[in-house]
This record gives sequence, structure tokens and C-alpha cells, in this order.
Amino acid sequence: MHAAIFGKNFNDDFKSSVKTFFEILRSYDYKITVYEPYLDFIKKHCDFCPEPDAVFNEPFKKDTDTDMVFSIGGDGTFLDAVSYVRNREIPIAGINSGRLGFLANISKEEIPDALKAIRENRYTVEERTMLEVNTDNNYFDDFNFALNEVTVLKRDSGSMITIKVYINGEYLNTYWADGLILATPTGSTAYSLSLGGPIVVPGSSNFVITPVAPHNLTVRPIVLPDNCDISIKVSGRTDNYLLSIDSRSVVVEKNTVINIKAANFKIKTVRIEGNTFFENIRDKLMWGFDRRN
Repeated sequence: MHAAIFGKNFNDDFKSSVKTFFEILRSYDYKITVYEPYLDFIKKHCDFCPEPDAVFNEPFKKDTDTDMVFSIGGDGTFLDAVSYVRNREIPIAGINSGRLGFLANISKEEIPDALKAIRENRYTVEERTMLEVNTDNNYFDDFNFALNEVTVLKRDSGSMITIKVYINGEYLNTYWADGLILATPTGSTAYSLSLGGPIVVPGSSNFVITPVAPHNLTVRPIVLPDNCDISIKVSGRTDNYLLSIDSRSVVVEKNTVINIKAANFKIKTVRIEGNTFFENIRDKLMWGFDRRN
């Protein structure tokens, strides 16, 4: 197997786990490619060097022979890994070096067993819907896609923004709010969830629109089929606002039309045998941890 490793930084208590991770990969005789800034961080802060076969700094090319990408960090690191994998159909396995992770769902204690399961093909690959964002000014260059959500937000603590939303050309609503989130099923457990949005099971063919601090309390999240074309236009007293796709944000002028739809490719994520989505949300959200249960 050719494994590519993507990561950023980690705390001291994860050093031994990183060392174990690379030692196991080497014992399996994998070809290893490492994200160069991550390799530099390991060399600087750890007492070992992985000595990979190659390094990478740019998105994977069409002719790559990479079989799997390991994202080491949290969900934010996983989202950044997506921007390197793009539409290459390489499955991504998320190893959690922090606390909470829905995408990075392999804990450091599970690393040996998870790597063994992957070697023995005891895992499944889930396809996750991506969002494609288009504007006249092409704010996100050559990768205008999001795995979690697309968000518009006001830039300051002043007046709310006015957000008009159209579904397949039909007027849905005008939101007077601090912002609006359009989330995929993957992103339903992220920002949208913190604002009262529903949890949507991966594989569901839906999007969720969740307002941020709406002025009208009767305005609630709405679930839409993911074959919709969605258009958003923001106005208000300020001249611009923030447009975010996953972890990347830009300042956008008001009255810019944002067109959003499902991308024509999906991201493949790795789920180890026995680690189900429902088990994951029970664990991460501490469902059933009441002493009465």
C-alpha cells in the first residue's frame, strides 16, 4: 500500500502515538509519503524521524498511486486534507490527536488495531457529499468545494444582514440574521448542530439550511434534497460580509449572488469495522451518560 500522511501539529502527549503510527506502517512495508510541513514539525519537536519515501506540498495529481490518506489531527485537519485529495477518489482515514472528532474518528488508543484492520481490509468506505460554490468573482480559486458547510456571516457586531434564499429559482425566505449555514450531512454535526440544526446520517441525500441568530424566532432549520440548486444574495447596512467554505473564508461584497449545488464528486472516508456512525455520535455527544441510564 502507498499511504500519504497529512497533519499539522500536536501536543506532547501525542508524540508516542505518532511514533507508534509510523513504526507500524514501516512494519507493514508500506510506501510512505508525508506532507512536508508536518514532517518538519515532527523533526523539530520529536526525538525520531519517520524517514518517508517522499514528501508532498501540493494537491494529488491525476496519476497518483496513493492508496489511502491518513489525516492526523482533528476534524479541521481532515477538512484541510480534503483540499489535497479533491476528486482523486482516494479514501481518507482520520486519526484524532485531540479530543472531539466526527471525521477524525480513530483515537490514539485505537491506532494499532485500526491499522491492522485496514491492512486486513476490515473497513468500509463511505462516500460524503460535497458542496460546490460559484460566484462571479471566483473567490476560492481552483477549489471551490466544501465537505462540511457553506456559511455567510456578518463581519462585525453591528446590524444583522439580510439573506435572500432561492431553491431551484423559487423564493424560499429572507433571513434577517447574523448569518446562514448550508450544511451537508457530514457538516450537520458541526457548526449547524451548535445552532440547533438536526443530525443527518451520512449517505442521506439532504442539505440543511440553519440560520445564525435569526431575528424571527419562528424561522427554523429546514432540510432540503441535495439535488437542489440554491442561490443566496446578501444585503444590509454594511458593504460586505464573510463567506466561508469549511475552514476557508473570504470577504464578499453585498449583493453578490452565491450559487451552491452538490458537487459532481464525493469524498471517500474510511470507517473501521465495528465503529459505526451511531456509536460515534453516542460517544462524542455523550448520549446515555446520565447516571440514571
